Amino acid sequence: MAFDRGMAEHQELQDVVVKINRCATVVKGGRRFSFSALVVVGDRAGRVGIGFGKANEVPPAVEKAIKDAQKNLIRVPLHGDTLPHEVWGAFGASRVFMKPAAPGTGVIAGAAVRAIMELAGVRNVLTKAYGSTNPLNLVKATFDAVKNLHTVEEIERLRGVKVS
Repeated sequence: MAFDRGMAEHQELQDVVVKINRCATVVKGGRRFSFSALVVVGDRAGRVGIGFGKANEVPPAVEKAIKDAQKNLIRVPLHGDTLPHEVWGAFGASRVFMKPAAPGTGVIAGAAVRAIMELAGVRNVLTKAYGSTNPLNLVKATFDAVKNLHTVEEIERLRGVKVS
């Protein structure tokens, strides 16, 4: 068997199922159920992704969500084991505020935001969710906030000036 670099790259990823949702459609014979799964994957070292999958059973929905999350991986800039700066993220009616914290603080966050923070490798952070607390919207808002993080080096390069 040939060595597949793509598979080796995804093997160290861990996944967390944030939410399983059951949906029912009413048909002539009664109710027909389907399931959706919201999953976060990450390597706890700066890479994280979110995925959403739907199927008629729970395990295939989770598998689809994991596959989707692996396609949506992004790199998270870290400052030690916390965030480089304060950041806001929004999706739908959900807004998330995240603030770097001192060592020993831990991840102060709800379940949806915590999943992304822990799998991204953030160990000390303060978060607050505003507006809707729908897990799907919160995860997407957190993902939006993480995308808006920048390191000092990136800011210096973009602005063309030295930041002290």
